[in-house]
Amino acid sequence: MYMPTTHAAPRHLSLSRSVDAIRESVERLEERLPRREDASVMLDFLEDDLREGLDAIAEVEAHFTDVLDVLRRDDTTPIQLMEAAEDFRVLSRLEYLMVVVAQLRRRLSQAAGTLHGAR
Repeated sequence: MYMPTTHAAPRHLSLSRSVDAIRESVERLEERLPRREDASVMLDFLEDDLREGLDAIAEVEAHFTDVLDVLRRDDTTPIQLMEAAEDFRVLSRLEYLMVVVAQLRRRLSQAAGTLHGAR
């Protein structure tokens, strides 16, 4: 029976490095924004969106890696192919990623407006 491999993060960017990159990037933006409570809240949400988006991308990448692993096997059975195709979690993660990207777009627009107003 085919058992998908779960990958925590894309191979080219470890989770700890991506979290550090997220935190560093948000902190750099925070330095440029005026000190306001609403900016702080927006930055918290922005950081969450970035983290959740990267997590969703990692799961989607893991799904494709699992499919490739099944296809590479010499003894792949029709059942294993069907099981690899029936990963509904990846569809859910893609839908969630669309939500996160929309939220990220809105928060970046808010940040741009706040940054522009600070000049």
